[in-house]
Amino acid sequence: MKQLNSVLLIREQRDQHRQEVAFNARPFVLCGLPLRPLPKDQVLYKRRNGSFFLHMVSHPDYGLPFGQDRLVPIRVATLALRQKGRTVHFDSAALMLDFFRFPKDGRYYRRMVQAFQRIFASTIFFGTEDHPVGGRLMDWARFHFFDELHLWFRENDKCAFTTGGDHANTVTLSEAFYTEIDQHRIPMEREIVIALANSPGVLDFYIWIAWRSWVLKSGKIRVPLFSTGAQKEQLGCHIHPEDRFLRRKISQWLRVIRAHWPQCPAGISADGQSLIISTSRSAPTIHPVRLRPS
Repeated sequence: MKQLNSVLLIREQRDQHRQEVAFNARPFVLCGLPLRPLPKDQVLYKRRNGSFFLHMVSHPDYGLPFGQDRLVPIRVATLALRQKGRTVHFDSAALMLDFFRFPKDGRYYRRMVQAFQRIFASTIFFGTEDHPVGGRLMDWARFHFFDELHLWFRENDKCAFTTGGDHANTVTLSEAFYTEIDQHRIPMEREIVIALANSPGVLDFYIWIAWRSWVLKSGKIRVPLFSTGAQKEQLGCHIHPEDRFLRRKISQWLRVIRAHWPQCPAGISADGQSLIISTSRSAPTIHPVRLRPS
């Protein structure tokens, strides 16, 4: 019933053109973060999408971000764009949890604190490498998420960064990260983020399809699944070497996405080798201009 009510709410908001919006950063739309914890001794994570690459290096004490950790940059990026500055302020952990409608209990509170630690300690390398005729073009960037993290919390409390006063919670985004989200902001419907928050692989796939179908001005494109730099190397999950497992996983994700977005313009090709995406510009239900800030 909870899932059904979520789907009905999303469709109602679209019909009335009153969706709330959250924002994501372009590198994590093009390449997914890990879905599950990686081995403790693995400090480097790599993903590729065509000529675009993403490398993430972790601090050995905290490990690489994974799973629901990807929600923290979404919330902080949304706050930064709403508050129009690199330094964002919020009163309590309850407000962070409320944004995703998470329970306000110790498990989710501790998970959020650990997510902030893993993200703060990580360094991102991303960019493109092209090989035009007679040369090689490299366009690289390096950044970390946050310059400063100032969070007050009580160790034995169920769920609370302390509220207001001298204990205000602040996060200062790095200039490079803020510039990236400011210049390449990617909107998405908050209610779908909430609905898929416990399924980070589906969430990543939805955001990528919504963005890719919107930037496609007309017609359709064919995205390879198995070649070098194709869909297989973009996803944040470990994919079994046999092709049928990737097709099965993507088919499962598409079924979930279509439950929330019936007009989803993506499907697997007849030969099973590609994902075919059509433009969504004719579908008013996901028009970014009609979204309002959350």
